[in-house]
Amino acid sequence: MAGFSQCTNWKFCIKFYSDNKLTKKEPDLSLFSFGQMKMRISTGKISFEEVPINKMRNIWILSLVSFFTDMGTYMVTPLIPIFLASSGPFLIGVIDGLSESLASVLKFFSGRKSDRLKNRKGLALTGYGLSGVGRVFLIFSSSWIGVLIWKIVDRTGKGIRTAPRDALLSESGGKKKQGRTFGFHQMLDMLGAALGIGVAYTILQLEGSQNIKSVFMYSLIPVIVGWMILLTIKERRTQSEPKTSGGITYLQWKQLNPQVKSLLWIVGLFTIVNSSNSFLLLRAANLGVSTPNVLLMYLIFHLTASSLSYFSGVFSDKFGRRGILTAGYAVYGAVYIGFAEVHSVTGLVVLFILYGLYSSLTKGIEKALVVDMANSKNKGEALGFYAMITGIGLFPASLLTGWLWQSFGPEISFLINGMIALISAFLLTRSLRNIERLKNTD
Repeated sequence: MAGFSQCTNWKFCIKFYSDNKLTKKEPDLSLFSFGQMKMRISTGKISFEEVPINKMRNIWILSLVSFFTDMGTYMVTPLIPIFLASSGPFLIGVIDGLSESLASVLKFFSGRKSDRLKNRKGLALTGYGLSGVGRVFLIFSSSWIGVLIWKIVDRTGKGIRTAPRDALLSESGGKKKQGRTFGFHQMLDMLGAALGIGVAYTILQLEGSQNIKSVFMYSLIPVIVGWMILLTIKERRTQSEPKTSGGITYLQWKQLNPQVKSLLWIVGLFTIVNSSNSFLLLRAANLGVSTPNVLLMYLIFHLTASSLSYFSGVFSDKFGRRGILTAGYAVYGAVYIGFAEVHSVTGLVVLFILYGLYSSLTKGIEKALVVDMANSKNKGEALGFYAMITGIGLFPASLLTGWLWQSFGPEISFLINGMIALISAFLLTRSLRNIERLKNTD
């Protein structure tokens, strides 16, 4: 058959096929293309086919969107604890915990909505757009109230976009490459964060270490760039599911098997001690590290996580997720115990490197594990359900860490969190082993 042309941007076209040999017969096959759908007509038969979407292109686009958005976010995030240092660690914990918990609840409902409406791109655009809107409140803030408003708006956007975006990534990655897909996304995500921290450091060096508001203003630029890149994403559009449809069975706790429930309880336990990164930065400042050098330490963390995330994902695809995820939890516990005992700049640098290792061993791997367990029609909801459980725990985690810090000092706070994390790592490996054993007997 001769080649055919394809029309996009809602143009309608007709292309007749003919045999390579010249004949006088009328062609018996034609192709109508409309948007992302094409209609093939042959003698006595009509069939519809979908124009293939370049899935790797989608993975690159979504990863670049996260790259630029996190660049803008992490130009300001490590400066917030320093900006609010006079307010105390407890208030910092309240702001971080409240905003992240709100985002977590939204992730679940956003994921469910994206599964039903089949419009993940629209939800992602809305969520990423709110990050830009929230940044305006931060630019004009003069106290913790402005920071709280920014956090709530920004995290609301994150709550809306995360599950639909992760579902788009999962659909583009293929069943046997989930770890690699999420690892690649995590790599660019953390690389963008690292670059954002580097840009913030450069601005403070050029304009003075106290000129934090200038960094807030510049941070809006990459957020806008990321949102514009997202406009180019191609989503496979299918008919939305009615609310009463039996095609999607919404996840319910009672429908989960005991092994999965056990896993979620352990993840929830770990989340309760997985407090905001703001406390790590505050700890560095508490030990006398200057604001620019605190940024450099946070930069080291993100560079480490970025450089290792992809390889962790590939490794988990080949050898399983249990060992690598358990190791990540254990490293987290060791790092927090280290933050309780550290008293030197060299020690802090080593701990931030290890913290980057922890991130590379867990963030993308956890999402890949959720996708492994999820029904193909419930990916968005399953990812949102997982994000809700892990994120809601951040509120009590940050409150607990802030209260322990303020009442007993940072050493006790980090020590307790680290010990509970090590217990969680032990329980996690047992739970995942039981789930693997159950799958093998099915």
